[in-house]
Formats: sequence, C-alpha cells, structure tokens
Amino acid sequence: MFGRTAKTGCSVSQNILLLITAGLTAGGMALLLAAGVQDFATRLVSNQLSLAIALCGAGLRWREGNFWLGLAAAFAVFFVAAFCWRRGWLGGGDVKLLGAAAFFVAPGQIPALLLATSLAGGVLALLYLALAALPAPRPPRGPKANLPARILRAERWRIRRHGPLPYASAIAAGAVFTVFH
Repeated sequence: MFGRTAKTGCSVSQNILLLITAGLTAGGMALLLAAGVQDFATRLVSNQLSLAIALCGAGLRWREGNFWLGLAAAFAVFFVAAFCWRRGWLGGGDVKLLGAAAFFVAPGQIPALLLATSLAGGVLALLYLALAALPAPRPPRGPKANLPARILRAERWRIRRHGPLPYASAIAAGAVFTVFH
C-alpha cells in the first residue's frame, strides 16, 4: 500500500491537508485570542493580526472550496461594521477584526458568529457596569504588585474617563465559540 497509512487507508496527501487545515484553524484562533488580549491591554488591534486572521481564513475557505462565497460574506460583514464605525458604535480595529473573523469562519456560520459576538459583547458590557460599581481597590505597591488589582485599577480609570470597551475580546470570544460549536 504505497502512499496510504496502514490503519486508516488515508493517503499521505490527505493527511497533510488535514494537518494544514488543523494548523490554520489553531493558528487563526490563537491570533483571535491575541487580538482580544491586545485590545484589552491597549484598546488597539494591530492590522497585522487582522490580516493574519484573514489569511488563515483564506486558506480555510480555499481548502473547503468556498473561497469566493466566504470573501463576499466577509466583505458584507466588513461594510456593515464600517457603517457602525461611522456612527461611532465600533472602533476601526474592531471593524477589521470582525471582517477577518467573518472570513475565518465558514460562510454558513457568520450569523452564529454575529450572535455569539453580540452576546459576548453584552456580557462584557455588564461586567464593565459591575466594575464601575465596585469600590476602588487598594493601590498596588511595587512592580510585582498584585496583578489583578493593577488591572482592576486601570480598567476603573478607563471607565471613569468613558473609555471604550475592549470589543475585540468579544469578537474573539464569539469567533472561537462559533468554531468550536
């Protein structure tokens, strides 16, 4: 049986394609999580992360044979999100990340992505409302002070100044949930 594995009967090229698909999926999800963490820390999402996620999505869409449908659906999501940006409802990095996430998931999963992202954004907003109501933590001392207290203090400072929510974390959560669901 040259070119086939003994146990499964799959060809070596099929195994390689499965590994590529798994690598693109895992890589895209890691990049989504990195974008969520970056937005939480800096309130910015790098264009390179969004581009890398979109490239992972392009590979997945090409592999599944729905590249052009996925691209068209991702552009539709991007343009609706850009309208929301023009209204001041989303940040520019969030628009690019949402478009990339829409290309990353299968075209049939885009409604689930948008629903999961909206629900994650609602949970995020509720957490920030609760955070605003909490008493201020003691100020941390020294460079190795209690990290959760430092994060809480920084977030409360952002809330008092009416800073934006780190919505990329909601987009990342929605996309990862959609892929696993």
